[in-house]
Amino acid sequence: MKTVPHRWVMTAAGEPLSKVEFDPFPPAAGEVVVEVAGCGVCHTDLGFYYDGVRLNQPLPLALGHEISGRVVAAGAGAEQWQGKAVIIPAVIPCGECELCKTGHGTICRSQRMPGNDIQGGFATHIAVPARGLCPVDEQRLVAAGLELADVSVVADAVTTPYQAVSQAGVEPGDLAIVVGIGGVGGHAVQVAKAFGATVVAIDVDQAKLDTMLQYGAGLTINARQVQGKEMKKAINDFVKANGLKSTCWKIFECSGTAAGQETAYGLLTHGATLSVVGFTMDKIELRLSNLMAFHARALGNWGCLTELYPAALDLVLDKKIALAPFIERHPLSEINEVFEAAHAHKLTRRAIMVPQGGN
Repeated sequence: MKTVPHRWVMTAAGEPLSKVEFDPFPPAAGEVVVEVAGCGVCHTDLGFYYDGVRLNQPLPLALGHEISGRVVAAGAGAEQWQGKAVIIPAVIPCGECELCKTGHGTICRSQRMPGNDIQGGFATHIAVPARGLCPVDEQRLVAAGLELADVSVVADAVTTPYQAVSQAGVEPGDLAIVVGIGGVGGHAVQVAKAFGATVVAIDVDQAKLDTMLQYGAGLTINARQVQGKEMKKAINDFVKANGLKSTCWKIFECSGTAAGQETAYGLLTHGATLSVVGFTMDKIELRLSNLMAFHARALGNWGCLTELYPAALDLVLDKKIALAPFIERHPLSEINEVFEAAHAHKLTRRAIMVPQGGN
């Protein structure tokens, strides 16, 4: 029995998502219709749904921006994508403006983000621009022991830290510090390790910290137990013991919390680079003069340039980044229950919503 295309839409903040049928066909010129294999549940989705983070598209709207699937229809000019397995970028730039042409596609003012600017991926199908699609080599996918749904999280949880690590200029021999090792931070640890850094992982969840020792972290610190000057001392002791640089640390704030941001900023050292990867509506008080005194820099990181997606996916398919231990699949029909569990921090892995039959 063929599935009737449908999506689960947000009608109001905190109200149960509703199943709505729709017709995604035919795609417009330059667009494709993708049959969704999987769509990851991101902290950003929860921010839209629970915390009142502003959406660019009026409700009702299907959320979801970590999407993988197969192209089942292609509009004029996009025929080469027909039948291909793809990852849809979480931020789709126009490709035509001056920003895009000068390598600043993540801040393209005409960008479209599924689940924010356009209908998202908590659906059986989605219509999106063909530009920026990342092809998935299905033979390598199978060889890596993964399914197409699994690599949906590459669209944000992997590519976002990939761009942050690349942008920060991480090189072999560097010390990288990741604050917050959830869905994005856990992969940031692995990406930084793949770039040749020695990685310190900081979190308040001891179980997550123990896991990251198996997946790239050289040192873990529980921020509930070690804070402030003692945390910096612990890192410096680790640096000395391992012959690492005491300067130019690369610090990645991935927790999206005020406490995490304060912790990350407090770790600045001479020549450090602070990358703000997580998002929170909370405000913190800090002394900007530290940037001057340490000759340090702070960088924002919004999404990932579409041209970096293939290299990030390669790390996954080459098994330099592990996905399987950090994800779990759920039927799309259980999306309301999964949102509740994710919001209550009851999930230990990143949830991927998978359309199944007519559910």
